[in-house]
Amino acid sequence: MRDYFINTTRIGFSSWSDADLNLASQLWGENEVTRYICSTGKFTHEDIVNRLNTEIHNYELYHVQYWPIFELSTEELIGCCGIRPYKSETHSYELGFHLREKYWGQGYASEAAKAAIDYSFHILKAKKLYAGHHPQNRASEKLLLKLGFQFTGREFYTPTGLYHPSYELVNR
Repeated sequence: MRDYFINTTRIGFSSWSDADLNLASQLWGENEVTRYICSTGKFTHEDIVNRLNTEIHNYELYHVQYWPIFELSTEELIGCCGIRPYKSETHSYELGFHLREKYWGQGYASEAAKAAIDYSFHILKAKKLYAGHHPQNRASEKLLLKLGFQFTGREFYTPTGLYHPSYELVNR
């Protein structure tokens, strides 16, 4: 049984640890999950280990990460959703989410993103959230707009080598 620090109707948010390589592999080992995250579209075992270590490191330094999220009824890994520091701005974060394919189209991304936004604005007192997506990922574009993010332009994203549409959401 994992400890959850955020609960929604269907989702529990936990934290990544060194013991979670198997879970990280379930998520980032799925080609449909990673096809928009990196230039090759696939994570190697080393990429998965590095990604897990990055999330753990972000938590150690900033107390935030793209947290692993679990279906409360089954305790099965849905994916991850959370925030990371955005550039050098104080109290500004980047929102992100990666869901295992079997959870697509069921409202989990929206439910998790709303919880992460609420946590960012009310608990962390974030002033702004930023987000971006691969130019071909229309589902992420649609969700970000539905969540109230405003398009700000395109930013070069080194892992894909492409300019990604970028958005911001201001805490009012």
